[in-house]
Amino acid sequence: MTTPLHQRPARKLPRRRAIGALAALLTLTAGPAHAQADPVFDAQFATYAKLPATPVAAAGAVDIAAIAPAPEAAEPAEGARQLGTGGASYYAAKFQGRRTASGEAFDNGALTAAHRSLPFGSMVRVTNPANGKSVVVRINDRGPFHAGRVLDMSRAAAERLGLIARGHGQVELALVE
Repeated sequence: MTTPLHQRPARKLPRRRAIGALAALLTLTAGPAHAQADPVFDAQFATYAKLPATPVAAAGAVDIAAIAPAPEAAEPAEGARQLGTGGASYYAAKFQGRRTASGEAFDNGALTAAHRSLPFGSMVRVTNPANGKSVVVRINDRGPFHAGRVLDMSRAAAERLGLIARGHGQVELALVE
């Protein structure tokens, strides 16, 4: 006598087959890695880009005035507000041309950066305390998604700060008003 199907124990896929099936599913749903620009999305984004800026408090973002400066940070330049210090790194070349969280295409030659909570379009002065070099970047993406880092920047910004050799380093941040 055979056991009915609903009473049989579930068969488990071997680990390799399960991982392969998952990889195939992700490949099918993710689309091509080098997808072409979407004209419909670009037209919609251009419409929204013309709308007036939403106040930070209404958007639910972090109130920048509530962020206390780091005690060891130097006095900010006139017209800038200290945001603190932390680790920074730069984007790999493979992200060139991909869409950022703000909707624009990433350009490794532009002076842009990713921050977890600052509003898109914020101008931030990034200073490397090890050599005194600084650069002003525009926030256009979200991240970094690495513990201990506060900023991911374009390669052009990292070159100006002298972070290319190590790939990351400590920086001081100041919001430029």
